[in-house]
Amino acid sequence: MNTQSTSEPSEAYIALGANLGDREGTLKEALIRLNRHAEIEVLRCSSVYETEPVGYLDQPQFLNMAAALRTTLAPEALLQVMLGIETQLGRVRDIRYGPRTVDLDLLWVENQSMDTPDLTLPHPRMLERAFVLFPLNDIVPQNESSGLRQLITAALQHIEGKEGICLWTTNVWDGGSEHSES
Repeated sequence: MNTQSTSEPSEAYIALGANLGDREGTLKEALIRLNRHAEIEVLRCSSVYETEPVGYLDQPQFLNMAAALRTTLAPEALLQVMLGIETQLGRVRDIRYGPRTVDLDLLWVENQSMDTPDLTLPHPRMLERAFVLFPLNDIVPQNESSGLRQLITAALQHIEGKEGICLWTTNVWDGGSEHSES
């Protein structure tokens, strides 16, 4: 299989987070850069939530959101694009779960399951994290057929950390007007 592109577009869900600098502006810029890529289109974005840090606690609060993408990239290639955007936006990896200008996580790709040294799909911890589940719940359609909707609904009933999440804003994405320029 070609690891760069697939012939048919698939839908992918990603999580975005930021807790350094202009958090909201960085999330917007990450979406713009994703959407400018010739093989990626931002379809839907969640509300943005302010959340408490998880893991490494001595850091500022995060802004978190999720986005649905349409892409012809294979999951590994999409991940490489996302990692490149993190680097372009100043991401430094020096403390595990530490502060960051931006974090882009590939959570789910339609009809894809994999476990490689670089990528596990579905994301192994997405159903354990309220800061991922709340935004995903905003954008996964009620009639979604792969089972993701049911997984989210079930996980939200039992998830811990709900009290550490509050709505920041309902919209940081203008609907993708930038995509037509690519």
